[in-house]
Amino acid sequence: MKNNKIGVVVWPLYASALFIAQSCLADDSAYENETGADIETIVVYGRELNLLGIAKAASEGTVGYDDFKDRPISRVGELVEVIPGAIATQHSGEGKANQYFLRGFNLDHGTDFSAHVDGVPVNLRTHGHGQGYLDLNFVIPEVVERVDYTKGPYSVNNGDFSSAGAARYKFYETLENPFVQFTAGEFDYYRSVMAGSFELGPDTNILLAVEGALQDGPWILEQDLEKINSLAKITHRSTEWETSLNLGAYSSSYIATDQIPQRVVDSGLIDRFGFIDDDLGGSTNRFSASITSQHEAADFTTTNLSAYIVNYDFSLFSNFTYFLDDPVNGDEFEQLDERTYFGGAITQERFLSERATLAYGIEGRYDNISDLGLFRTQGRQRLATLRRDQVKQSSVGLWASGEYSITPDIRLSLGLRGDYYHGSVDAISLPANSGKADDTLISPTLGLAWRATDELELYANYGHGFHSNDVRGATISIDPASNEQATQIPILVQSKGAEVGARYSDDNFVATVSLFSLSLDSELVFVGDAGTTEANDGSDRYGVEASVFWRPVDWLALDMSGALTDVRFDINGVDDEIPGAVSRVFGGGVVVRFDTLTVSARIRHFGGAPLTEDGTIKAPSTTLLNGSVNHKWHGLTLGFELLNLLDTKDNDISYFFASQLQGESSPVEDIHFHPVEPRQIRFSVRYDF
Repeated sequence: MKNNKIGVVVWPLYASALFIAQSCLADDSAYENETGADIETIVVYGRELNLLGIAKAASEGTVGYDDFKDRPISRVGELVEVIPGAIATQHSGEGKANQYFLRGFNLDHGTDFSAHVDGVPVNLRTHGHGQGYLDLNFVIPEVVERVDYTKGPYSVNNGDFSSAGAARYKFYETLENPFVQFTAGEFDYYRSVMAGSFELGPDTNILLAVEGALQDGPWILEQDLEKINSLAKITHRSTEWETSLNLGAYSSSYIATDQIPQRVVDSGLIDRFGFIDDDLGGSTNRFSASITSQHEAADFTTTNLSAYIVNYDFSLFSNFTYFLDDPVNGDEFEQLDERTYFGGAITQERFLSERATLAYGIEGRYDNISDLGLFRTQGRQRLATLRRDQVKQSSVGLWASGEYSITPDIRLSLGLRGDYYHGSVDAISLPANSGKADDTLISPTLGLAWRATDELELYANYGHGFHSNDVRGATISIDPASNEQATQIPILVQSKGAEVGARYSDDNFVATVSLFSLSLDSELVFVGDAGTTEANDGSDRYGVEASVFWRPVDWLALDMSGALTDVRFDINGVDDEIPGAVSRVFGGGVVVRFDTLTVSARIRHFGGAPLTEDGTIKAPSTTLLNGSVNHKWHGLTLGFELLNLLDTKDNDISYFFASQLQGESSPVEDIHFHPVEPRQIRFSVRYDF
């Protein structure tokens, strides 16, 4: 670790010392009993929650902090993997959004998977790198209280990018104890985090959390990740209202080792952790403010209000094809995104009778994208502008859903959503592509739930969802690359899904299984040699997934999930495979908790992804096993993590496209891969005050 970087990790310690001290003085009695002994910790697993009679589909669920606090996690994006069947990988530096996989989708950075954090939508539409860009690196895992997730287009309140699934992350309002934690590991990994909460008044409290991280990684070209992150959450409670104000600030920069050609490694020219272009990487800054408020009336009517504003800037340098397009300067390019987006929502849930409930809401969002650019570069210096735009995009969504108990054991749910999107594009680099466009879409849902026994509930669901396309595609006239006439695409693309499933819940055992189908009018596909997503043909998916959680005794928890999916393009009745669509996913874990010792292990496997539409070339499977041990003594916890325990030489992600190296006489179609990181050890020290 270089000396000039030490402050990035140490900064949270200095910045938080004051509030930790205040917190200890204010709430000292809360942390010890009368004898001064440690208070026994009660573990509550979110996956144990009995959702019979509550859930509308077999594939929805809740995960709490106790479900993943002892889980060995190598990167923040793996918080997505608490959702059964979801996978998060990386093909670039750790400061970039992850690649996500769910229900047979290669979701790139979030095209059909949406996430909200304390009511704020995280996916970015009309983004400089990829549509629906979902970067969760600003989340501090230690302050995440719960994750509520759904799959499929059956929830009318989810909206854009949620056809495959949606997750809602909620931060704690108060912590049991303030704490400080420091982690160090191989490959120059250093991270510190400190968080705590204390009272500002009899009905008001504040939670503060700060994080700093450095990481070089196993790459020949040091990653040089520098990350600073902070959160403040103020919560006020009155007789009927509970209101929270969130303030967040996040900044990161990194040097990237992107995917590399298989032929170069096979020839021995570079190591599998080597690089071709040493100028790649990027930076992200995110500042946010949001407010949520909930009112519960005496007639059991619940009203929720939310508003947010986010300022965001992003710069990324990439080079996927090396010297294919420009043999002299190379194919390096920069993607730029600077925006401020804001919006809000009003929702209400009413209990009409013992048998009927009604929920409805309205939400709006406005993105002012002040600079959206794509540039040819060399050594991070701009050589030419390929495209530069300013975009203003707005949307309004209205939805309503109702649930009616036909009998004490059968529930019927109906939903309807309407969306209106409008975009205005000022194409600075090519004025012919300027213009305005709008689109509307109606999305219905239908669900049945039958409580067959006290422990078993069966479900049937059908629904329409959607994702939005880059609004520039709806106004384009001239292709900037070829200077030829371009075909416009709609802003909104519909999806249709159906699912039948079952949920069994008995004491400390919960199991779900579901059969699903999902069709999209147009698939968003990552284009490896362009570094972006583009609208493609329609697609069909059919699959089965299952999950199990079992706690046979208080000190042992087991979980397992798996999914198999068949994925095809639908091109004029001819089926083609979708490159990158993972067809097989498996995950499982074990947690053993004694009074002072916790041992955890997790395995995940994914594979079977075709890399070409004819399916002749496939990505190899990837299997990872991680483990951790934590020992607690009074307020001190010592942690040990062993990542990639078996030291597998698998790939985090693979692509197949043409590239040309300097010295090669013609393009070569080849597998380009990003390897999983080798076996590594991390140690942590945490003190709870």
